[in-house]
Amino acid sequence: MPRAVTTQVDIEVALSGYVTPGEDYFNRSGSPVLSISRREQREKIPASTGHPGPDSESLAGMISNARGSRPGNKIGIRDRICCHQWTWFTMTMATGGVANVLHSIWTPYRSGWLWYIGLFFFLFNLILFLVNCILISMRFVMVPGSFVRSFFDQVESLFIPAVVVSTATILINTCEYGIPMTGPWLQHTMEWLYWIYIIVSVLASAGMYLILWSTQIFPIHTMTPVWVFPGYPLLLTAPFASTLIAADAAASSDQPANRLAVAMSAVAVQGTGFLISFMICAAFIYRLMTQKLPRDMQRPGVFISIGPSGFTVAGLVSLGQQTHVFIPDSFQGSDHAIIILRLLSTIVGLWLWGLSIWFFLVSVGSLLKYVRPKRKMPFQMTWWSFVFPNTALVTATLALATAIGSNGLRITGYVMAAILVIVWTLVLITMLRCLWNRELLWPKELETG
Repeated sequence: MPRAVTTQVDIEVALSGYVTPGEDYFNRSGSPVLSISRREQREKIPASTGHPGPDSESLAGMISNARGSRPGNKIGIRDRICCHQWTWFTMTMATGGVANVLHSIWTPYRSGWLWYIGLFFFLFNLILFLVNCILISMRFVMVPGSFVRSFFDQVESLFIPAVVVSTATILINTCEYGIPMTGPWLQHTMEWLYWIYIIVSVLASAGMYLILWSTQIFPIHTMTPVWVFPGYPLLLTAPFASTLIAADAAASSDQPANRLAVAMSAVAVQGTGFLISFMICAAFIYRLMTQKLPRDMQRPGVFISIGPSGFTVAGLVSLGQQTHVFIPDSFQGSDHAIIILRLLSTIVGLWLWGLSIWFFLVSVGSLLKYVRPKRKMPFQMTWWSFVFPNTALVTATLALATAIGSNGLRITGYVMAAILVIVWTLVLITMLRCLWNRELLWPKELETG
């Protein structure tokens, strides 16, 4: 005799064979707990007794296996390097973004001291990027299987595109600080690197999302704008293109870059990235309406929602102000194409800039509870989200100030930039303190007391 259908889960299974994933449907790590019908098809796992060791499939378990029979239980520098993850590349994203902001401030005034500060951030970012590449490569060598495993980890996999975004910030900074100081060879090299980056960003974004959608289940109650991260490489194409065209126009070369092709391809890829990010941010609004704000450890990720519209504004408005450089006088059979495109980019920029400001206010408002003395937010590398997405908002503000000739917007951008440098400094100091106090790069699961 068939079992009576009484519970909500039973009703859903009976009607559609699918169980709506609620918060109790998932365990703490976000992995799904199988429904009754599927659970009965699996063998029951006996409960473990005693103190459980690290899961063999977790990072701590892989480090434990990699240690093998090494004598002693003391955690050394090798074990700390094995804890290095893709999230550390958010630091290079933020540092390169600050160098870009300082160059945007320098451009109208040509102040020497500001140039050298921006150059310092650029060179410092190169060092940080190389150190991150070396450390994570050492981790993959010392912990066999961790490279492939990182693509299927529900948290770490989302930050793999941070390497591509960090590369984009370095390329943008190279156009800003490198091309004016070198010959035409770097100018042409950067044009080739731009086309390579276009291909890599599209493949990395589509490939990473495909891997996530094929191997992971993300419950809506854990949703943050970090889900946008695999689309972030696409969002740097328009800023990259506008910077490349500006540097190419300023340089004296007999063979200028194909500026029209660069600009049009950037608009296409940037639009793709923004629309993907916009749809994911719409899911984030739904999550806020149904599940409230994210948990403490997830709050920094809210700032990532500022980036998609911010980078789009910075790129499109900057390209719009340079239409006279790459648009022919009779483009599409119209003698007014340049002024029309310039006006259109400014209007669209203002529209999306308002969206960035709105997400910025929501993001700052989500941190208000931490103003209380007893409320603390644990440090994670995602704290660099306080910096990088806001670099997009600052550059977008400065680009709009130039486009509409607004001194108010320009002063606002300068104030925001100063605050941004202070925040970058505070996050860096906090990160170094946590490293010293063994709160970062420390396999706590391997501690034996």
